[in-house]
Amino acid sequence: MSKTAESVWNNCLAFIEDNISSQAYKTWFEPIKAVKLTDNALSIQVPSKFFYEWLEEHYVKILKVALTKELGATAKLVYIIRMENTYGNKQPFTEKIPSANRSNLQSQEVDVPLKNKSPELKNPFVIPGIRNVKIESQLNPNYNFESFLEGESNRLARSAGLAVANKPGGTSFNPLLIFGGVGLGKTHLGHAIGVDIKDKYPEKTVLYISAEKFTQQYIESVKKNNRNDFIHFYQIIDVLIVDDIQLLSGKAGTQDVFFHIFNHLHQNGKQVILTSDKAPVDMIDIEQRLLSRFKWGLSAELNHPDYDTRVAIIKNKLYRDGVEMPEDIVEFLANNIKTNIRELEGAIISLIAHSSFNKKEITIDLARKIVDNYVKHTKREVSIDYIQKVVSDYFQMDVDTLQSKTRKRHIVQARQLAMFFAKKFTKASLASIGSQIGQRDHATVLHACKTVDNLSSTDKQFRKYVEDLSKKLTL
Repeated sequence: MSKTAESVWNNCLAFIEDNISSQAYKTWFEPIKAVKLTDNALSIQVPSKFFYEWLEEHYVKILKVALTKELGATAKLVYIIRMENTYGNKQPFTEKIPSANRSNLQSQEVDVPLKNKSPELKNPFVIPGIRNVKIESQLNPNYNFESFLEGESNRLARSAGLAVANKPGGTSFNPLLIFGGVGLGKTHLGHAIGVDIKDKYPEKTVLYISAEKFTQQYIESVKKNNRNDFIHFYQIIDVLIVDDIQLLSGKAGTQDVFFHIFNHLHQNGKQVILTSDKAPVDMIDIEQRLLSRFKWGLSAELNHPDYDTRVAIIKNKLYRDGVEMPEDIVEFLANNIKTNIRELEGAIISLIAHSSFNKKEITIDLARKIVDNYVKHTKREVSIDYIQKVVSDYFQMDVDTLQSKTRKRHIVQARQLAMFFAKKFTKASLASIGSQIGQRDHATVLHACKTVDNLSSTDKQFRKYVEDLSKKLTL
């Protein structure tokens, strides 16, 4: 019975499947198609150049054994690289596909002897010309669970992070979306999960990347017409941590490619961890199909640390830096810097630096001077209650009237202004703003913000309201 390309390849696959992990087989061998068998050379079709390079780098030995068993010592393997060309690249490829099947596809035939050629891997984190197959995690080891102190404000997110680190891809927290305001520890927690996974599962490929850098890499891949290589690179990651995912807002191409990467990782039991400065429901200009996937797992919010947590953060920072500080100064700092952890740590560093450089003891007067200096240059965060009071006083009404169900025009406008400034000056979610300003939903807040923007550009008197209130709230 004469051998066909399909029969030879199916026999090879049966052997390969018995000798590698089911996950590796599913990722790297199921997508391959047998094309032809000519003069003891088997041609197989792979979806991208990156795919071919990965096979050569990691599976050339088993391919050689499998094919030699079927075709003997003179066996040869030919890769046909066939990939979508959606960006109009006019560079000619060696066409090896019958014209009836071409459509918008291109192919390139690579005749590869069965020995490891060690081709250069298309890793977007590697500087061109420098060979480095290993995928570095891009993690900061200083951002770990030990230095991420638990408190009421972060207990859910931290506990979920620990669960994911213990069993990446194996919990219902996939994806894990950590959201909250600036300086509350989102990036720290993302790194901590990755660092813990690397410690527990050194064989797993963990990668941290900012959404901004991911976008830059994607744009570069489009320019160089290796979009498929870019996708396949990210599809081999076991744990993908993307920081500031909200920065994909409005970037349709990047959202599309991330959608395909996310689907592949999720379907294959890989772990995805995302951070954002807002909850999924408040993300604007993110495709609905992506938002729905962000909600598949757990969304955990980081809130402002309470007093006890702030004290613990200060003491932990001092301990790590080997510095002693009187208890009354610790309490003073915790009482006076409430906005976020980054500012708190910045003030501690400034205090230690002043004490060290000027060879002075850390006193309450020095602490007061540093805090006054530091907080003075920091945008103070105002509360939603304060905003409602300022707006109500400005329009000479009480807060209850502002929050009431009445549809009187001047009250509605005052309420809309309160919502607008709450979104502008606080880190609260739209749902939280609506709840605090008269039990409205997030859609009402979104409508209010758009109305204020529109009226500001068309109504001179209304623009004066916005300017006056803005000054009062930033004094």
